[in-house]
Amino acid sequence: MKHAHGLTQKILIAMVLAIILGTCAQWLQGVTPWLDTIINDWLVGGLFLILGKVFVATLKLLVVPLVLVSLVCGAASLGSGKQLGRLGGKTISLYLITTAIAISLAMLMAMLFEPGVGANLTSQSTVNIQQASSFAQVIIDIFPSNPIAAMADGKMLQIIVFALLLGMAINHSGDVGQRIRNQFEDWNVVILNLVTMLMHFAPFGVFALLFTLFARQGLGAIAELSVYFFTVVLVLVMQMLLIYPALLVGLSRLNPVIFMNKMRSTQLFGFSTSSSNATLPVTMRTAEERLGVDNRVASFCLPLGATLNMDGTAIMQGVATVFIAQAYGIDLSAMDFLTVIATATLASIGTAGVPGVGLVMLSMVLTQVGLPVEGIALIIGVDRLLDMMRTSVNVTGDTTVACIVAKSEKQLDETVFNDPDAGLVGDDMDSGLIGKK
Repeated sequence: MKHAHGLTQKILIAMVLAIILGTCAQWLQGVTPWLDTIINDWLVGGLFLILGKVFVATLKLLVVPLVLVSLVCGAASLGSGKQLGRLGGKTISLYLITTAIAISLAMLMAMLFEPGVGANLTSQSTVNIQQASSFAQVIIDIFPSNPIAAMADGKMLQIIVFALLLGMAINHSGDVGQRIRNQFEDWNVVILNLVTMLMHFAPFGVFALLFTLFARQGLGAIAELSVYFFTVVLVLVMQMLLIYPALLVGLSRLNPVIFMNKMRSTQLFGFSTSSSNATLPVTMRTAEERLGVDNRVASFCLPLGATLNMDGTAIMQGVATVFIAQAYGIDLSAMDFLTVIATATLASIGTAGVPGVGLVMLSMVLTQVGLPVEGIALIIGVDRLLDMMRTSVNVTGDTTVACIVAKSEKQLDETVFNDPDAGLVGDDMDSGLIGKK
C-alpha cells in the first residue's frame, strides 16, 4: 500500500506553499514597519534563512566523502585500466554531445523568439562578473597537488582524479588492496544511509529556501524579461522531455516514462538547492536503488556529471548570448554561432556544480564573440529562478547518461529499472526516498 503523502508529494506541497506565501510576503513589504520587521528580520533574515542554509549545508557536507568513497569503490572494482578508459570515454563523449545539443537548441529558439529585440538597456543596473579561467588553466587545475586541500576546498575534478588513482592502486595491491577496498565499501554503506536520514528533513529545507527567495524577489522580475525567461524555460523543458527521452530510447531502449517518474524527487531537490553538487547524494541513490545502475558506473558517471555536464547552464548561455547581442544591436555571424557552441560546450568542463556559476562561464562565452560582458546585468534579475530549473535539467542529464553507459556496459539491472516500487519501503513508497533493495 503506497503512502498518500510520500517525500515527493511533501516537497511539492512545500514548494507551492513557499512560492505563494513568499510572494505574498514580498507584496506586503512596505505596508507597515512592524510587518516589515516580521518578514525581513524574523522570517527572511532569521528563521527561514537559518533553516535553508542548514539544509543546503547538510547536503553539501556529504558530497566530498560520498564522491571520494564511492568513486574509490567503483575504480577498485572495475578491473583493468582499459575498462576504466572505455567507461570514461563513453561518459565524457555523451556529456559533451548533450551539452552541444542543448546550446544549439537554445540558440535556435532564441533566434526564433528574439527575446532581446526592444530591450531597455538604460533601466538596467551594472554588475561586476568574475572572469572565468582560461581553458588551459581549467585543464591544469584538474590535477591536484594536494588531495587533502582539494577535499577541504571542494574541488570536485581534483577529488575525482585522486579517487580514481587511489582506486586503481587498490585494485592492483592484492590482499592488502582488498582489505582497504572492504573498508571503503563499508563506509559507502554508512554514508548512503546518512543520506537517507537527511532526506526526511527535505520538505522543511525546501520551504525555507523558496520562501526566502520569493519574499526577496517576488515574481516582478519575470514580467520585465518575460520573453527571455520563457524562452529559456521552453528550451529547458524541451531538453528534459524530448532530448533525454530520445537518447534513452535511441541508445539504450529504456522506457523514458519510467525514468522520468523515478527522477521526480531528484529533480525537485535540484530545483530547490540550485546545485548539482548538493543534489549529488540524492542523484546517486536514485540511480543505484531506483534505476538499477551498478555502483561502479554510478560512482564514476554521476560525480563526473555534476562537474562536467551542465546542459541547463549551456541553454542559458545560448539564449543569453543571442539576447545580449539583440539588445545591443550586434549581429552574430555563422562563425560566431559555432564559436559560442564550441566555447560553451568546453566551458562546461570548468563549471562547478554550485548556484550562480553559469554567469561566470557566460562571461567567457561573451568575450569569445566580442559581446559586452556588462550585458549580463540585463539578465541577472531572473537568473536565480532560472538557475533552479537549470539544475533540475543538469541532474536529469547526468542520470540519463549514467543509465545509457550502464546499459552499454551490461551494468544496468533492468528488473530494478522497470519496477516502479524498486528501492522504496514503508511510508516512503512512491516518494523517491530510497530504501533497501
